[in-house]
Amino acid sequence: MAHTNLGTEAEQIQHTTPASLESQNTKLLMLGALGVVYGDIGTSPIYAFREALVASSGGGSVATEESVYGVLSLIIWALTLIVTIKYVIFVLRAGNKGEGGTLSLMALARTALRKRSKLILGAGIVGASLFFGDSLITPAISVLSAVEGMEVVTPTFNPYVVPLTLVILAVLFAVQRLGTGRVASVFGPIMLIWFAFIGLSGLRHIVDAPSVLLALNPTYIVYLLSDSPGVAFVTVGAIFLAVTGAEALYADLGHFGRRPIVLAWLAIVFPCLLLNYFGQGAYVLSIGGKVGRPFFEMNEGWALLPMVLLATVATVIASQAVISGAYSLTRQAVQLNLLPRLTILHTSETQLGQIYMPRVNFLLAVGVMLLVVGFQQSSNLASAYGISVTGNMVVTTALMFVVMRHLWKWPRSAVIGLTLLFGVVDLGFFAANIVKVREGGWVSLVVAAIVIIVMWTWVRGTRLLFDKTRKNEVPLDFLAENLGKKPPQIVPGTAVFLTSDPTSTPTALMHSLKHYKVLHENNVILSVVTASEPYVPPSERVRMERLNDLFMRVSLTFGYMEHPNIPKALAICRKLGWKFDIMDTSFFLSRRSLKPSPNSGMPGWQDRLFIGLARTASDATEYFQIPTGRVVEIGTQVTV
Repeated sequence: MAHTNLGTEAEQIQHTTPASLESQNTKLLMLGALGVVYGDIGTSPIYAFREALVASSGGGSVATEESVYGVLSLIIWALTLIVTIKYVIFVLRAGNKGEGGTLSLMALARTALRKRSKLILGAGIVGASLFFGDSLITPAISVLSAVEGMEVVTPTFNPYVVPLTLVILAVLFAVQRLGTGRVASVFGPIMLIWFAFIGLSGLRHIVDAPSVLLALNPTYIVYLLSDSPGVAFVTVGAIFLAVTGAEALYADLGHFGRRPIVLAWLAIVFPCLLLNYFGQGAYVLSIGGKVGRPFFEMNEGWALLPMVLLATVATVIASQAVISGAYSLTRQAVQLNLLPRLTILHTSETQLGQIYMPRVNFLLAVGVMLLVVGFQQSSNLASAYGISVTGNMVVTTALMFVVMRHLWKWPRSAVIGLTLLFGVVDLGFFAANIVKVREGGWVSLVVAAIVIIVMWTWVRGTRLLFDKTRKNEVPLDFLAENLGKKPPQIVPGTAVFLTSDPTSTPTALMHSLKHYKVLHENNVILSVVTASEPYVPPSERVRMERLNDLFMRVSLTFGYMEHPNIPKALAICRKLGWKFDIMDTSFFLSRRSLKPSPNSGMPGWQDRLFIGLARTASDATEYFQIPTGRVVEIGTQVTV
């Protein structure tokens, strides 16, 4: 879910300019989608056809004519069924107020089927965890495969492939703090050139063996799968490399809109990909079935070096998209309380979606570089790639079933039929990839397992902590009534007490009364709520309830794609009758010091992990954008 000024600014213009400019704006959005949405799937021809051909040949270096036809037919129909039919026609319709992505779809499904809320939450966590695995593997395999193209230029370059890849990745992660907006304006044009090059490159070689167009016939898939089932199973797993990146169509829905994404796919990306794959097949047939690096080899001569350089730039752009997507997904997870608060830096003054998360960037950089050093070649990483993507697509199909049946109210027969069609394809690809655990697929599973454990621990720990602290808290209505009848010493000003439970007295308020024996003339019990929608309009931001002359209860609601800004939101209260003045207000926060307990309700290791996660959470003052000079923190010790 990469965010770019190119896309979002154009989308804003689309809503504010006359209808005569709609076509121009759509073209601009299509250009932005090329640079962000289609970076991953657009660079798949570099390695997908080669890996599938090697697999179909049983690891050999020469492929038969039937293998070439079968592999091409599988790629063509995989792109058609998974990308064009599943994502373009159906999944892109499931926008959560314009936003897409695994967690966005999960939030949509939870509103449609509240009785299975926990089950849907679990599915969302699994899908998000698999996406994080994809975020690690995509930059590694993409940049590594592009740099390997230099070996075609000169074999003596082989010792420098890994070092150069590490340098490119280091630069890529180092510039993340600048924000994608500064480089977004060149992403689209570069990817447009890329698709034009790979399309023309393929078209030029189709004439070498026009019979390659016979691969349009799906019967070649049957021949390939039935000829040698064992080899065919591995081939299917390799074929899936051609559709990795399809999930980006839905993830970036909110930044470009459905129409530009669909038009870019049908008018540019899909035709150019098909031409290139057909061209690679024709080239391999014309040289007797020899399997090398057909993507680069069929551009020998003056076009080879420019293609290698362009491929390197394109893969960096593809990596940028998935890295930015990891930031967006993490922010959604934080807002949905699946992860502790993390530092979020905004890199654009006008675009909310332009964010940088230092901790996430560091973890991604370390993980990606370890993969490059550990696997050395893109072929070795290919086995690790498919599991995370296929798993994510299986989760998407399951959540789409809930949305189609329970939210859209589609007929049961149609929903079941579509789910079976997509499910069989997704599960078939997942099964073909899961067998490659030993060859590298374990990476995806390990990354996903770590993220699942972290999210599960945080959700479980916060729930247990909430239940435990709630037992010791005094009902707010009871306290307000008693203090209204017999108030302590009153001091001027306004005190805002942050709490996650607006029905109970905040710990900071109880300790303030206990130690200071005073009460402010205006006391606001403030809670922050995350909605199941990505954005909440200002009219629905604030809810106020006056308890008595001393106390008022305020609830602020933010969308899961928004970064909470409490002072700005409280300014809305002026229109509702509360004359809020930030310079006359003190914010009281409870800082809990957590201690492990043998009776926490969680295993000891999970108890310690939750405490560690809580300690790494970013400061609430910074996260809620409260002026530091107006904050009073009161510490308490809690055993969990």
